[in-house]
Amino acid sequence: MTKQIVFSEEANPPLPVYCKCSAVISGKTIYVSGSIGITRDMQLVEGGVQAQTRAALDNMTKVLKGAGVGLESVLKANIYLTNLQRDFTPMNEVYLEHFKSNPPARTCIGVAALPLGAEVEIECIAELP
Repeated sequence: MTKQIVFSEEANPPLPVYCKCSAVISGKTIYVSGSIGITRDMQLVEGGVQAQTRAALDNMTKVLKGAGVGLESVLKANIYLTNLQRDFTPMNEVYLEHFKSNPPARTCIGVAALPLGAEVEIECIAELP
């Protein structure tokens, strides 16, 4: 098995304590590390779960671009919310702006805490053409 590490100059750098790369490619599969809604200087974006979801998905898009694909190549997304009951609907509104047609399979899980106090984290598995 060979694996290729993906870095994107456009994307936020990975959180050093949690991950050393933005994504890994093995075969034709791209495993994208979790993205939270932060700025390039690793500050949470303001505006709650919708703003954080938008920033996380925008960052994930940049990571995928670094691997040579876009959101249309995402097969599966995993979403983690610190308040599932309160935040699922507003997160989902932003999510559907990015996946307008033919969305990927998805799991959404409530968790106790996320890095840097984020309200949402999104990771995905995508496929190369």
